Amino acid sequence: MTTRPAPTVVLVHGAFADAASWSGVIAELQSDGIPVVAPPNPLRGLASDAAYIASVASQIDGPVVLVGHSYGGAIITVAGTTENVVGLVYVAAYVPEEGESPADLQGRFPEPALAASLRTATYPAEGAAGTEPLVEFTIEQEAFPTVFAADVPEEVTKVLAVAQRPLAAGAFTEPAAAAAWKTKPSWALVACADHAINPEVQRFGAKRADSTVIEIDGASHAVAVSRPKAVANLIRDAVSSTS
Repeated sequence: MTTRPAPTVVLVHGAFADAASWSGVIAELQSDGIPVVAPPNPLRGLASDAAYIASVASQIDGPVVLVGHSYGGAIITVAGTTENVVGLVYVAAYVPEEGESPADLQGRFPEPALAASLRTATYPAEGAAGTEPLVEFTIEQEAFPTVFAADVPEEVTKVLAVAQRPLAAGAFTEPAAAAAWKTKPSWALVACADHAINPEVQRFGAKRADSTVIEIDGASHAVAVSRPKAVANLIRDAVSSTS
């Protein structure tokens, strides 16, 4: 009897964060000898971001479990169709249907506090001179602790607030080209005190995907920072179930 090799975990961060937001989770997984990769997420558009993550997964020798936080959930929903992806883990994340954007999904429910706390800026568009600049979002620094990371120590949130990576505005309204959860098993963590993505949005998407769900009372959107053991435990369950 042959045993399938243990999956490599690919951690996909969302908007207003970077791969370092997974540091505690990475340490937990590495302590168990679980191979893990935490690539940068371009945050420029759902199709292009998903293509990038799919390319990361496809170049890994062996099975992959994709883990997506926040907007990263939409990315793994699309990138998860990659052949060697065997499972999906959603962490305080959007879980869209094919043809549905994160904005469409959010629009089914009351707006979170995040919506009133976004700062818009522009960045140069690629192409010829005269092209209209593109718009991107960040969270107002004063609002960041409450909206994004209310259960994280203040000295940490001050660093996270100034180090946040912006999301291209168009990425939020771009529909998912596929829904890998229809054919691949999934797990989901609902952050019950999330002010960036309404917890009801998380529950709705997870239920629709028939995910195995855990809920963490008092957890903010930055649950991977504040509760790395809980997040890692859910990922361990996914790895064990797909090995």
